[in-house]
Amino acid sequence: MSQERKFSQLAAILAVSLDLQQPPVAISFTCSLPAGVKRHPGRVPAGCRFWEDGASVAFATTASDHGLCAIGVYTHNLQPSPAQQTDLMDALKVFGELEYVRPEDLALIPVLATQPGYVVYSPLANSPLPPDVVLLLVNANQTLILSEATQQVENQNAPAMGRPACAIVPQVMNTGRAALSLGCCGARAYLDVLTDDVAVFAIPGASLEAYTRRIEVLANANHVLSKFHQLRRRDIAAGGTPTIKDSLAALAP
Repeated sequence: MSQERKFSQLAAILAVSLDLQQPPVAISFTCSLPAGVKRHPGRVPAGCRFWEDGASVAFATTASDHGLCAIGVYTHNLQPSPAQQTDLMDALKVFGELEYVRPEDLALIPVLATQPGYVVYSPLANSPLPPDVVLLLVNANQTLILSEATQQVENQNAPAMGRPACAIVPQVMNTGRAALSLGCCGARAYLDVLTDDVAVFAIPGASLEAYTRRIEVLANANHVLSKFHQLRRRDIAAGGTPTIKDSLAALAP
């Protein structure tokens, strides 16, 4: 199977199994600009905006494309310009004054272990490179399935992260394990898709196929079990005392 067809199939399974409102986004780090991939057009207020733009088209970014996002440049270990470095120091000063980010908190914010030349974003379905990280914008019901998948694929629970939202990418890259981000006020201001009921889940590219297969099975199981519990609730509310076998039998068409 070709790489393109494989990614297309995995993206379709994830979209259907999780009922995603936005297609999965592939993120790849590379030293050179991939053939046929254009640079991101225009300007964005923050690097997390690429998560939304990358759901519809493939493009590559460099540190200059993150020019207005000193925090994203920091977490992605991009080469900062003097202006970006000044912005970062100014932002940290404000965060400190608000007691939002204390000096001791900085060491807990993941930073990409390597320094990439380009960051490529694209819909997973037609990713031009094997993704290093796959981002899913999900609601609470979908995170249930994803947490179950993490337990089965990694034998552990995914960490739930807070600010900054962009730190989820280096977290997954550095550890090779999935993570959940509850977002941050900045990301929620810059992304239309990141509404109050949506969070970000990131899967390491190396485990994408294993995750997708488990998600497909678990989504189906949750669908069946949800119906099972709904039937039990209905029957018990009506005065019945159904056994498990009774409720299972009620599932039959």
